[in-house]
Amino acid sequence: MNAAAPGPLSGVVIADFGRVLAAPYATMLLADLGADVIKVERPGSGDDTRAWGPPRAHDESTYFLSVNRNKRSLAIDLGTERGRRDAHELVRRADVLFENLRPGTMDRHGLSYEEAAALNPGIVYCSVTGFGAGEGAALPGYDLLLQAVGGLMSVTGPAPGQPVKTGVALVDVLTGLHAAVGVLAALRHRDATGEGQHVEVNLLSTLLSSMVNQAGGYTLAGRIPGILGNRHPSIAPYEVYRAADRPLVVAVGNDRQFLALCRGLGAEKLADDARFASNQDRVAHVDALAEELSARLVLRPAAEWFDLLTPLGVPCGPVNDLAGAFDLAERLGLSPRVTPADSDPDDPLRLVANPIGLSRTPPRYERRPPRLGEHTDDLRRWLES
Repeated sequence: MNAAAPGPLSGVVIADFGRVLAAPYATMLLADLGADVIKVERPGSGDDTRAWGPPRAHDESTYFLSVNRNKRSLAIDLGTERGRRDAHELVRRADVLFENLRPGTMDRHGLSYEEAAALNPGIVYCSVTGFGAGEGAALPGYDLLLQAVGGLMSVTGPAPGQPVKTGVALVDVLTGLHAAVGVLAALRHRDATGEGQHVEVNLLSTLLSSMVNQAGGYTLAGRIPGILGNRHPSIAPYEVYRAADRPLVVAVGNDRQFLALCRGLGAEKLADDARFASNQDRVAHVDALAEELSARLVLRPAAEWFDLLTPLGVPCGPVNDLAGAFDLAERLGLSPRVTPADSDPDDPLRLVANPIGLSRTPPRYERRPPRLGEHTDDLRRWLES
């Protein structure tokens, strides 16, 4: 962390009415870049994820801790006159408002986009929903549900007829990223024109866009993809194989890499086989190719194949657990873990680093995730000043 460099979003105040994952992830990324994020929470309970455990660390939910650093917590009851007054004053002073509450919640408290814009014409107001603000407004926006109805599970799983969700709430995370990009674009426009605007992102549209080649194959060619397990619909060999001790991924993207793989396996004849001469041929004969490669890859441990094939230019690697993944990132000098500056030195809080690298204004890690209502008194004095 470069303590001398202010964050690129220094001076930007964000009123964060978000909860759970999509909006809090977006606001944490912006907080890392210098924005002053004020997290508005219900007194007594706060963000739902404060209660989501195990696991827990430092007597707090690791789920909450993972997406709420660099924020201040303002605990107010929007059902009271004082709470609404505080919220409205916060909106007047904010540059950005994030919300992903149930439809109608913000409206009931006089905090709809139209009402917020009347209080503050320059505000950038970001709404995150599951299925948009129209016909789908009342549908529950749970990540698992979106993975099902949005098509992701239709291409994810070990075999046809066995759909599986991803191991994390990926749609929420991707939606948070899109929300952050939309807000930054709107801030750029606001700085140029003085005009705020309403930024809207939803989980379903985000998922459809994020399915890229699979979605494009449908919209452009009418092709409806199915479950291929760990295989790729357009590239081979590109899947998981069994090494002597554990699974190994081989991700060959072109003919040159395939030739290098064959040489590394001591099986140059495979490169001369007409069934495997080009990527198109390999995709057409993927089962036969998998049989040939599996018979050879199972003879050595995954780490040995990684050490042998990587210098030859063959993309491959063992299937790591998270401990192995963090160890790899540390060995590569990526510094994947960070400790907020205000963390207890005798019991430091180790969080996952922001992945964005900036040479002049790198992400900052100044505040640990706030305890519920930790900054309410200070923030109220500011709002009343």
